[in-house]
Amino acid sequence: MAVILILLAVLAILVIYIIAVYNSLVVLRNRVKEAWSDIEVQMKRRYDLIPNLIETVKGYAAHESGTFEKVIQARNAAMASQGTPAERAQAENILSGTLKSLFALTENYPQLKANENFLKLQFELTDTEDRIKASRRFYNTNVLALNNKIEIFPSNLIAQRFAFEKREFFELDQSEAEAARKPVQVKF
Repeated sequence: MAVILILLAVLAILVIYIIAVYNSLVVLRNRVKEAWSDIEVQMKRRYDLIPNLIETVKGYAAHESGTFEKVIQARNAAMASQGTPAERAQAENILSGTLKSLFALTENYPQLKANENFLKLQFELTDTEDRIKASRRFYNTNVLALNNKIEIFPSNLIAQRFAFEKREFFELDQSEAEAARKPVQVKF
């Protein structure tokens, strides 16, 4: 009788453990989904700001149409991207690069840099870029937690059994990663 009670207790503990690990995996998976949703919200905000910014700049730099077209193409490609986080990150990195060229272009137009509407749009876009970076960090933190839980023994056995899959990080492309590692040069 005592042996049966011990076996039942061990079985109950095992079932409780499996339920707890399963539930923690579900929580982590849902956090990753939430974090990805945050990234998409911020990217949508960026997509909405870009046409307004371009229209403002066009008024001052109409002959720079090639730059505008590149920004619009990059924006459309980023909006249309529906692939993996790595593929989406690549499209977003291209868009970030074209936006940098747009802001570099504005350096040639002092009256544009003084335009209140342009300054407000530039501030909003900069704020959005910061939000996207924060959302990427939040997403990657949650992906790391989920991936660790999926790989660590013994939770990996439960993750395999219930088909939990590792997620991809939202990472910088190689050129941005290399640029981020270099020290910032300050010139006076």
